[in-house]
Amino acid sequence: MRRRTNLAWLLVLPVVLVVAFTAVIPLMTVVNYSVQDIFDPSSRLFVGFDWYRAALRDPRLHDALARQLLFTGLVIGIELPLGIAIARFLPRDGRAASAWLVLLAVPLLVPWNVVGTMWQIFARPDIGLAGWLVNAAGFDYNYTADPVDAWITLLLLDVWHWTPLVVLLTYAGLKAIPPAFYQAAAIDGASGMQVFRHVELPHLTGVLTIAVLLRIMDSLMIYTEPFVLTGGGPGNTTTFLSQYLTQMAVGQFDLGPAAAFSVLYFLVILAICWVFYTGVTARAARDERADGPEGDA
Repeated sequence: MRRRTNLAWLLVLPVVLVVAFTAVIPLMTVVNYSVQDIFDPSSRLFVGFDWYRAALRDPRLHDALARQLLFTGLVIGIELPLGIAIARFLPRDGRAASAWLVLLAVPLLVPWNVVGTMWQIFARPDIGLAGWLVNAAGFDYNYTADPVDAWITLLLLDVWHWTPLVVLLTYAGLKAIPPAFYQAAAIDGASGMQVFRHVELPHLTGVLTIAVLLRIMDSLMIYTEPFVLTGGGPGNTTTFLSQYLTQMAVGQFDLGPAAAFSVLYFLVILAICWVFYTGVTARAARDERADGPEGDA
């Protein structure tokens, strides 16, 4: 008999060390700072959970969290159905499919700060093409002065930048569906909506879960685009959690409160992702049990 060993686990040791260095150690450092009042590198005072209590009572944090959740809900509500619709209308084979996929992937290759700069210029009412066209059409548009215009511009920016991710994931999921399912649906005379509901959507659950999780995490951590585009304004109307944290840590150099806020920020993102993932997997498990032998009987 061949003797089993666990030496193969040594191959993942470099990954474990890199993750520990880049994630676990900085997280523990932030947790350590969050329970101290830091005066200078050599002088600090243990304060326990005082910074956490102060952060939870901070009305600015509540407002930033509300704006953050609203932004996340809006971008997912727009990008998910839009990405699915685009993916369904793309050709499945041939050079046209390859060309469309390459074109759709271009926004994903643009860095975040460049995206913000591009839209900052593009949407300006004086020199930007989009801003000039909107004003020429009779609308009073100025994203630097009007909060509604700022939100619309920021949403359009995010939709342009990240809808291709949903499209590519959905397209990959559609390509993985066996042709026999479509043939059976055609024999049964199913409509396009029925094919989507009963054939495509069940097979897209996995990729759509990944797409939504990625968009939740990224939209909850958005910083560069609103910072470059609006600077958090007008006023504080586009100041999200990440910008508020940066102002506290870098602008005011309140390391203790900023560390406590960072931990709470991390827990909020973790909790939202966990709730979503748990709900999706629980529903998938219920559907699988319903479609099993007992459900068929």
